[in-house]
Amino acid sequence: MAHLKLTIDDFYSNDFELIAIHTTIEDYKLAYLINRSLELSLSKNQKDICIQSNNETGFFPWFYFDDDKHDLIWNLVANKTVVTKSNASIGLFDEDQVTFHLIPELKKADYLLKIENLDDHFNTQLVVNKIIEINQVSTCYIADVDAIKSINNLIF
Repeated sequence: MAHLKLTIDDFYSNDFELIAIHTTIEDYKLAYLINRSLELSLSKNQKDICIQSNNETGFFPWFYFDDDKHDLIWNLVANKTVVTKSNASIGLFDEDQVTFHLIPELKKADYLLKIENLDDHFNTQLVVNKIIEINQVSTCYIADVDAIKSINNLIF
């Protein structure tokens, strides 16, 4: 009798690009500037992305745009969030705040732009070049998705 084995790779494919963005501006302002630069309509999702780690929960703001014209899905999400520890777990020399990263391998990136449903004709470098032209953005680059161990955090 044959046995079938399912893995997460059977359900999740890497048909997306991930752009890491370094900036100090607020999420809503970055979404606005990206909308202007790339002619998108990113809007804030009512639910934030929730990640649990070490008995603490981090919530990451998330902006979303479903581009029906080009059959693309755009997701802008913060890569960092600060969580205040509960008073019961704070010791004398412990910090009362913890910084969570959605993708710990990209700790220096402030935001991530995930573009889904790409085809062979999509030019991700053109998107990066337009984002770099935004004055408030320090830098941005295409992240190597295959090198990210916490790839499951990008399933949303």
